Amino acid sequence: MSKILPLSRSHEAQAAVTDPGSAPVPLIDLVDQYHSIRPEIQEAVHRVFERQTFVLGEEVENFEADMARYVDARYAIGCASGTDALLLSLMALGIGPGDEVITTPYSFFATASCIVRAGARPVFVDIDPVSYNLRPEAVEAAINSRTRAIIPVHLYGQTAEMDPIWRTAVNHHLPVIEDAAQAIGAGYNGRQAGVLGTMGCFSFFPTKNLGGAGDGGLITTDDRELANRLKRLRVHGDFGGYNHLEVGLNSRLDALQAAVLAVKLRYLDSWSEGRRENAVRYQAMISECGLDERLELPRELPCRHHVYNQYVVRVKEGLRDDVLASLKKQGIGCAIYYPRPLHMQECFSNLQYRAGQLPEAEKAAQETIALPIFAELREDRQARVVEGLRNAFAEIDARTILPMRRAA
Repeated sequence: MSKILPLSRSHEAQAAVTDPGSAPVPLIDLVDQYHSIRPEIQEAVHRVFERQTFVLGEEVENFEADMARYVDARYAIGCASGTDALLLSLMALGIGPGDEVITTPYSFFATASCIVRAGARPVFVDIDPVSYNLRPEAVEAAINSRTRAIIPVHLYGQTAEMDPIWRTAVNHHLPVIEDAAQAIGAGYNGRQAGVLGTMGCFSFFPTKNLGGAGDGGLITTDDRELANRLKRLRVHGDFGGYNHLEVGLNSRLDALQAAVLAVKLRYLDSWSEGRRENAVRYQAMISECGLDERLELPRELPCRHHVYNQYVVRVKEGLRDDVLASLKKQGIGCAIYYPRPLHMQECFSNLQYRAGQLPEAEKAAQETIALPIFAELREDRQARVVEGLRNAFAEIDARTILPMRRAA
């Protein structure tokens, strides 16, 4: 769940006129994607305005059915955001004060904040240094009598190692809530993210692989009772006729968002394949110029289908911030996901985690950079990104070698 907005196309065009070879490469660009499907999007939006049904209704029901089929779930329940999807899932399970939920410290803030908003306590365990996802053995070690659920995050578009996490959950009678905000279309052992646990939570923030025209979220489950409760909770706990069984939220998916998302869902697999092709091309380009000795590239692990919501590299030798500054100076879009792990956030200081306690998460926060990976990214733009990386290391080396020569 990350909120980096795209570079303005007008700024890019202005730079290109000045010097085509130095035109900025945005981290995310949504304009080309929209232009490719503009008539369909406009027709869908027009249809909603003609019907004047803007909240829930037929558009939402149809999109929910489409999503349920796409991930192979029995039920899909739309809501206002990916954040609310997590919170509603916790509420549907009855999780609250005195309860603990095990999750990752290396994720977007909402993964943990929703646990706190439900009244429970997040318990952070360390991550795998390759996938950046929860280490199953760390999950097992953290379970105690207060543990009520596990929230693995499928970070950057690759699923967590779900088989051992699921076995642990079953052995301890715990539900698993998948934070699949960055992983729609990702797979594990032939199954889709969203059906690998008790519930799966998705975000449709515009920069996601399946992004709407604003906020939106959705929960998938095979449990009928949970699905019915989620449908009540998203409308203030109302089960019809202003009869409220419980206190819920106002968290309904807008019909406009559902109509836009339904169009985009038809293209999702081809866009995901475009991201995968770009990842393969990065691997070849970076290896060809020898930068794979200084960068650790993302890996698709066995039995996974990676959809590259982000393309995140590790910068070795403690040079991440220098490389980041150089790329930005060269007009190359890049970002840090995430610069401060959740257990080190000031608002969670009451949990009393210490620096060094979760070393892999802390190391990832200090070493990683996300590079452009969107499906419409052209090969020449990727080449410019790689050239920018070469320039960055050349600048760093020059600053290091020159003082040594002077001293000699």
